[in-house]
Amino acid sequence: MVGLGVMGRNLLLNMADHGFSVAGFDKDPTKVEAMRKEAEKRDISCTANLKEFISSMSFPRTNILLVPAGAPVDLVIKELSPHLQKDDLIIDSGNSYFKDTDLRTISLKKKWNTFYGMGISGGEEGARHGASIMPGGLKKLMKSKTNLEAVAAR
Repeated sequence: MVGLGVMGRNLLLNMADHGFSVAGFDKDPTKVEAMRKEAEKRDISCTANLKEFISSMSFPRTNILLVPAGAPVDLVIKELSPHLQKDDLIIDSGNSYFKDTDLRTISLKKKWNTFYGMGISGGEEGARHGASIMPGGLKKLMKSKTNLEAVAAR
């Protein structure tokens, strides 16, 4: 999970509560520390170091971005890209404009990576206890379907 604001933090907790080992990254060390405290004994690792975050995940890696739409998404993709490999996945869940998502999908497909948009509805409560999750992209990328269904269930 890239972005440990309200939505990222709550979705990460939801995933951990459903038995998934998860990692969180945020440039803001105070958000990282708050997540560590809230994580308690859950299988969650958090860091403000991007290389440490990437190395904490098994391959192929799934990176969910919960950062503000627009330029912040492009900046995160630019920062992540040198550390990722073919078949790693980037999922944008930050309410990006669909035409921006389409352009990012095409751009990253040309390079090596896979990318799709995934809307999350339900706010803080939904992210924590069962959001409406709306992935959009190529069917072959929906390998995480079971994981998504688990965190969407109430």
